[in-house]
Amino acid sequence: MPKITVDGTEYEVPEGKMMLQALDDLGLLLTEIDIPHYCWHPKLSIDGSCRMCQVEVEGTPKLQIACNTPVRDGMVIRTNTEQVRTAQRGVMELLLINHPLDCPICDQAGECKLQDFAVRYGLEHARTRDPRRPAKKGTPLGPTIMLDQERCILCRRCVRFCREIPKTGEIGVFARGDHSLLEVFSGMELDNPYSMNVADICPVGALTTRDFRFKIRVWFLEDRETVCNQCANGCNLYASVAYNKVYRYLPRRNDGVNETWICDYGRMSYRTIRENRLDEPRLGRSTATYSAAIRRAGEGLRQARDSGGRIVGVGSAFAANEDLFVLRQLLDGLSAGPGLLVVPTGKADELLIKEEKAPNAAGARLLGFEESSGPVGPAAVALVLGHALPAEAFEGVETLILIDTHRSPLVERADVVLPARYFAEKVGTFVNHARRIQRFLPVVEPVFECEPEGQVLQRIAVAAGLDGFSGTYDPFEISKRLAEEATAFAGAELGTLDDQGQEIP
Repeated sequence: MPKITVDGTEYEVPEGKMMLQALDDLGLLLTEIDIPHYCWHPKLSIDGSCRMCQVEVEGTPKLQIACNTPVRDGMVIRTNTEQVRTAQRGVMELLLINHPLDCPICDQAGECKLQDFAVRYGLEHARTRDPRRPAKKGTPLGPTIMLDQERCILCRRCVRFCREIPKTGEIGVFARGDHSLLEVFSGMELDNPYSMNVADICPVGALTTRDFRFKIRVWFLEDRETVCNQCANGCNLYASVAYNKVYRYLPRRNDGVNETWICDYGRMSYRTIRENRLDEPRLGRSTATYSAAIRRAGEGLRQARDSGGRIVGVGSAFAANEDLFVLRQLLDGLSAGPGLLVVPTGKADELLIKEEKAPNAAGARLLGFEESSGPVGPAAVALVLGHALPAEAFEGVETLILIDTHRSPLVERADVVLPARYFAEKVGTFVNHARRIQRFLPVVEPVFECEPEGQVLQRIAVAAGLDGFSGTYDPFEISKRLAEEATAFAGAELGTLDDQGQEIP
């Protein structure tokens, strides 16, 4: 591998890579090595238009742009010389000539690269006296994105994204020279399944999402790692949280899953954390205490077991592997068979969106759950996670015990209803379509009484008088047992997984 020297330190880099890409692959860009840039993005084609990434290369008479300069063995690069700093100040001055001074009212303030680089690489005072060029403000480009045209620095990231990722090409730069402006093509609007990614990659406040616009200042937010649960891809996310509330989802880079993108549908699914939640236990049509509902569920299972009645378990492709493992143990203790599984399906594409509209169908299959969409009955008791089956599927079931996160028509059919924590409120793992096991951590706390499905099942097992259940639930300990007892999960314990997940052989 070629060896290059950057500011006196030697690094080995892959041959044929461009300088910025090579440093980014090593995890050094904008961490240990400061090379500012606007137009370059690791997952888009090279544009070379912003000129901020200029560096000195020994033996080359002029400064070179790091985004479009291939590395070679023995290359010596300097990023912080006076010549480089002078060039960066000049570029920043040009970028700011027409940029409005509206940081106090800009949604990008606090996470804006123009702000950051202006402070670090720009001039202290503007030298221009001419008025700034007028342009559009607050213009909708489609159902999801707003454009403040006067803030745009023409990095063309959004143009390349629409052409290269969803391949819809709605955006372009029109006119020439200092008359150039970003706009959608005539008769079109920015409306594709990945449109909101343009706001993520915009380095300034020109493109913002209509959903998040003016909601909250970003410095009040804490970004917490999680994954998307809307399909089998399991895209990696940041949940931006303040005051125990998620305000948005952002893509989190994982080259083995979603690169740096997420679909709009998954992005907006943060709303499901609070919307239409099942927030109280029920016995029939009456509310009950959590303990009373647990006791009734345990009594129903014990009576069915003692009388030889058929017991059916229905798993959920939305439940964590740890919860499903406890369900399998409970069903084994009741001699109830492996348990059924229903996986919702829908439209898919060639990019990220998968046909299976649940995050853990692969994990449930590895745990031995058998897919079925037919009627569950006749049965004495059905113990059900989630609401993938309609109420009609439970005709002939004498007692229906439902553990769920959200309201559904099945709640009215159930004899015992127990609210459960949503995945954003607990610890666990999912297995995506490519057999990558990924962890998720709690990003908020529930605002009503509810427990993880595994905890509920443990308590029900104790109430049913089954041996081997303590009534306490430790997902990390459950994950260890899962790795020991299920061959597919060997070496993939919750406590050892990193933020990128691990492929299951």
